Amino acid sequence: YCTKTDFLSGVGFPDIMLCVVAGIQDTIIADCRKSEVWKILILDPFTTKLLSSCCKMSDLMAEKITIVEDLYKSREPVLEMKAIYFMTPSAESVQAFINDFKPKPKYKAAYVYFTDYCPDDLFNNMKLYCAKHIRVCKEINISFMPQEAQVFTCDNPGAFKSIYSPNSQDKKKTLETLADQLVTLCATLDEYPGVRYKKDNNMENAKILAELVDNKLARYFELDDSGKKKGKTQAQLLIVERGFDPVSPILHELTYQAMAYDLIDIQNDTYKYKSKDGAEKQAVLNEDDMLWVRLRHKHIAEVSAQIPKMVKEISASRKQPDGKITINNLAQMMKKMPAFRKQLTEKTVHLQLAEDCMKHFSNNVEKLCKAEQDLAVGSDVEGVKVKDPMRTLLPVLLHPYSTHDKIRAVLLYIFSVNGTTDENLNKLIQHVKIEADREFILNWKELGVPIITSVKKKRPTRRDRSQEDTYNLSRWTPVIKDVMEEAVENKLDVKEWPHQSESPAAWNGSGAVSARQKHKPSSQDERRTGSRLIIFVIGGVTYSEMRCAYEVTQAVKSCEVIIGSSHILTPTGLVNDIKSLSKGPMEVFTIDERNNA
Repeated sequence: YCTKTDFLSGVGFPDIMLCVVAGIQDTIIADCRKSEVWKILILDPFTTKLLSSCCKMSDLMAEKITIVEDLYKSREPVLEMKAIYFMTPSAESVQAFINDFKPKPKYKAAYVYFTDYCPDDLFNNMKLYCAKHIRVCKEINISFMPQEAQVFTCDNPGAFKSIYSPNSQDKKKTLETLADQLVTLCATLDEYPGVRYKKDNNMENAKILAELVDNKLARYFELDDSGKKKGKTQAQLLIVERGFDPVSPILHELTYQAMAYDLIDIQNDTYKYKSKDGAEKQAVLNEDDMLWVRLRHKHIAEVSAQIPKMVKEISASRKQPDGKITINNLAQMMKKMPAFRKQLTEKTVHLQLAEDCMKHFSNNVEKLCKAEQDLAVGSDVEGVKVKDPMRTLLPVLLHPYSTHDKIRAVLLYIFSVNGTTDENLNKLIQHVKIEADREFILNWKELGVPIITSVKKKRPTRRDRSQEDTYNLSRWTPVIKDVMEEAVENKLDVKEWPHQSESPAAWNGSGAVSARQKHKPSSQDERRTGSRLIIFVIGGVTYSEMRCAYEVTQAVKSCEVIIGSSHILTPTGLVNDIKSLSKGPMEVFTIDERNNA
């Protein structure tokens, strides 16, 4: 993402990235600089991903690291060189390390850095076989993945099944691991937060995780560097389960990032597309692409209008004919103007991606969105209450949409009425023709979401957003945004959000700034400067919820909101994960199958 100077000084890095770079810099890089000799860096899959998220090979070369190797692959010995091992403290990684030095060493010496606490049995095993080869052994406490400026994950999509499957054997172990990863996040941010969780009479996971995290934080921060007990910092950590808002992951979202990841097959943040001459191209959508960072939270209508405008500005600056902007025109311009290639390439990628999104939108999504929004919000565009949600759903079921889209619509109907009768559900399942795959719908009960119920519950009250400007097909606001704003305003109900441990004074007073008001500096703000709200969603976070963290931070200014989870959700992925919670062969939709209505 950066030049050598940026990497070493942390300049230009977003918050989580900055802290991760600092952690690596203070340990691995600082030790590297003590010796002028060239070294080899050996990584496992997690640390490969972690390191590539915040630095480039050229940054490492500047620190006398000559080559990066895979811990799990067989490698030729290089006896005259020292090796740096950056790895997770797992049995597999430690065994691979031991194999490098037993019976014969592959390298002159080993400098070992673990992402997290190394269990005693693994550490003792290493000592037993490799003690004389190890020069350094440190734990650097970074076992989470910095995903974006204000987003982190635990890089563990499998946690969903471990926590929510009724047949899971490793739920307790998974929650323990997530707690350890959350502690390393707090340690990296240098925050000792107060911990709260969303109380739910049917589900215990948030409470269990809050207890685990709080106990582990207390142990970690027992003594600070000067040997004193560290007090709580100006931070609060809220833990919530996925079932708390089942609507946001299922709706068709029309903001650029969420829409692209829902409708286009983007794997590992890589968008693959064909240029007009038929050549296969790909682009990585990350913090390195400044145009992506600028556009990702905007509505697709704005993005579609802005990109051609940007291209026109470039073409005007080169006195190009200002006709209709197409991919073909851009290809011609790029041939003629090598100096503008990078700028244009970036814009071409987004012109193509926005076009792809709009193609799906006009084919199917536009018609679906009105019904989805009415079901989710409970009222139509004019604000008139939806009295009979079934009348809103039926046209969707009668239209030749894909099975996947119909399942999403049926789920939104069930969520909107807080569960339906067994008889009604059977009719809906027959309509969608998923008699053999009822689990797509039934398994939501494992997340504590009511699916079959005879008791009618009222819709929970939401914040009044009637004065906010919204697009007709984007009226829904993720529930987590209400929570963020209420937390920042110190208005979270203590009965609903019990304190696992008390938060610092700044989170207990009144006078916090509303996320919807214009920011006015005050003494309260001064007291809260630099305070952080960290939110962890058990079971996956959506792109629309990630966007909320930026929106609230932008509106409040005095508090930064950071959000994370075990992994990031897409609607397709979640629907498939829900089905696979129960036994039986797993059937999944690919994006192509799903789009063939």
